[in-house]
Amino acid sequence: MIRVKLISWNVNGLRSVLRKNFLDFLQKEDPDILCLQETKTGPNEVEQLWPCSYTTYWNVAQKAGYSGTAIFTKQRPLEVRRGIEMAAHDAEGRVLTAEYSDLFLVNVYVPNSKWELTRLEYRQEWDRAFLGFLKKLERKKPVLFCGDLNVAHTELDLAHPKRNLGTHGFTPEERAGFEAFLKAGFVDTFREFEKGGGHYTWWSPFSDARERNLGWRIDYVLISAALRPRLKAAFIHCKVLGSDHCPVGVELGGSAQSG
Repeated sequence: MIRVKLISWNVNGLRSVLRKNFLDFLQKEDPDILCLQETKTGPNEVEQLWPCSYTTYWNVAQKAGYSGTAIFTKQRPLEVRRGIEMAAHDAEGRVLTAEYSDLFLVNVYVPNSKWELTRLEYRQEWDRAFLGFLKKLERKKPVLFCGDLNVAHTELDLAHPKRNLGTHGFTPEERAGFEAFLKAGFVDTFREFEKGGGHYTWWSPFSDARERNLGWRIDYVLISAALRPRLKAAFIHCKVLGSDHCPVGVELGGSAQSG
């Protein structure tokens, strides 16, 4: 892979966003790779209207209409894997990994801890297992992972941090899970370019939260430190509608390898 523009988007239902602006968005942005989360569908259940230049790969949850991930890519990967090779975590279609010549791309939709934190214990198990999976991949080549991580890392990453302390998505346990990625050497790409607050990727559908920019930054692109020299840009497309999340992404410069 020489140069790449990658976009990640929790579409909150691919069939829904296909009826809105998805194809216009895809044509305008023209990413080399598009990672989708919460697709809630599979390839046999949607009309495939996107350009033939994209090959698509899917990880569909066993439960119909739930979770799910997909990768649209112009360059065919060497291999695609579904899940993290742990049956306890692989029934919900949450992880899709594409291996390219110079990196692993991991598309992830991290479990939500739920309003009453009924899944917080499971979420902590997931975070540990997922980090172990990433580090195993990294022993072979650098890793880029992206998606809805369902956590605001710091107080800068949500509009009302004091009000939301301890709520799902901003518990000490979830934040520690994200911090573990950084301690393991992964880089939060957006923070390489923007240190301030007010930049969000998800907004509640209530109380005009999006219009008032009362949001959370819970969608990320992280990379192995070895990829940091190739990182040219990181962005949040907060004006793109169609979902309660907006797209995020990065641009990577060329490597010495091709594939």
